[in-house]
Amino acid sequence: MGLKEDFLWGGDISAAQCEGAWNEDGRGPTETDYMTLGGAKKLREITYNKDGVYGKMPVMVTGKLPKGARYALIDGESYPNHKAVDFYHHYKEDIGYCAEMGFKALNLTISWARIYPRGYKNGVNQKGVDFYRNVLIECRKHNIEPIVTLYKYDMPVYYIEEMGGWANRQLIDEFLEFAKLCFTEYKDLVKYWITFNEINIEIMVAKMRPSITAEEEQEIYLRTHHQLIASAKAVILAHKINPDCLVGSMNAGIFTYPMTPDPKDVYENQKNKQDLFFYTSDIQARGAYPDFAKRIWEENKINFSLSEEDKTTLMKGKVDYFAFSYYCTNVITAQKNEDATALGNFSGGKKNPYLKASSWGWQIDPIGLRTALHELNDRYQIPLLIVENGLGAYDTLENDGMIHDLYRIEYLSAHIKEIIKAVNEGVNVFGYTMWSFIDLCAASTGEVSKRYGFIYVDIDDEGSGTFRRYKKDSFYWYKKVIASNGKVLE
Repeated sequence: MGLKEDFLWGGDISAAQCEGAWNEDGRGPTETDYMTLGGAKKLREITYNKDGVYGKMPVMVTGKLPKGARYALIDGESYPNHKAVDFYHHYKEDIGYCAEMGFKALNLTISWARIYPRGYKNGVNQKGVDFYRNVLIECRKHNIEPIVTLYKYDMPVYYIEEMGGWANRQLIDEFLEFAKLCFTEYKDLVKYWITFNEINIEIMVAKMRPSITAEEEQEIYLRTHHQLIASAKAVILAHKINPDCLVGSMNAGIFTYPMTPDPKDVYENQKNKQDLFFYTSDIQARGAYPDFAKRIWEENKINFSLSEEDKTTLMKGKVDYFAFSYYCTNVITAQKNEDATALGNFSGGKKNPYLKASSWGWQIDPIGLRTALHELNDRYQIPLLIVENGLGAYDTLENDGMIHDLYRIEYLSAHIKEIIKAVNEGVNVFGYTMWSFIDLCAASTGEVSKRYGFIYVDIDDEGSGTFRRYKKDSFYWYKKVIASNGKVLE
């Protein structure tokens, strides 16, 4: 059988992580612009000023400032997203590389802060609108299908400082104005939309904070609810503006195994996936809060009332396809011990003795992707799109300008083989856009040295370098993969 001829092969980028030009052409600042450089063993921090005193807080607390504080830059700190890899000034060159590889699709994001720097009532930034139209036109020129994500961790700080962020229900209307402009302005260029990237991320991060307060947890569930309502309303709006478009969700893939056959471990594993993944994904794909949501609210002491209007909105705003990220798996146990902890994409668990791990401790599990595809296909019965899958690694630029990244080829090849097996077994997968087609600032650490791309960018974690682009060995390998529609993977 194999993959369909129109299978969407491609890659991903994110405005906040690749564009740079953080204060150019009318763009407003986002929270990522105040995130310092982190590392494999060092959390990124958000910097602010309150009453003339500078402060820092861990990135695990996002979209919220101490009362009376404002985002602020601190002299001597490194803010990698300011420059990123300067896609803003290199987009034609970079999309040209995508075309050379034979990309069928490019998953990209539109920065809210480049369109509405200070809320829609304060006016649209036309230069931002024009920039994304030019990017999309460039994609179409090369027969690359844009898959456009509206929100990926880059809310204008205006909304946080002036309105309190997603805890304020008024932000739903602000987001819809942004979405409406995008759906209308780019109607002729975009068929595939994604409302929110990894909409379950705030709940995931909250579970990694042992010191979280009941008040903070209550707010996180409220913020997530507002995003889910905004997403559903955006789906409805998109279909009204363009009945031919398709709108998907995007959840961070949480796929785990019980540590042992102990029924307690099995139940804990099931519960973990409900808590961190299915809670949001069920709502977007099935149109309603799942029954186990009541257990989650009770266990976390969440006071939650769901209006009939919101119930109707969620049901009408079900997505057309289900998109998700997949990097790794973890092991879950009911046993309380601190031995052999593993991490991966803002999630945690125990180390799996049957798997190898990346330099950042993310466990590499290609078969887990095949298992996940079956699970999601059975659960939702709508088309699936893998929008993030990749390996962050240290790459070496050789004196001859080559980058020999066999480890990345091996990682991606192993995962693509499992995708093809899943498709042959009846799973409905219509595309694969790996993370990321070009090196950029890692979301978790801000490091460019945690390289994911097929294209090496000559820049270090501090933002110094020539910004020259170099093709890695994986670039030429992926070109063959696409040309053969997945038949050539070695």
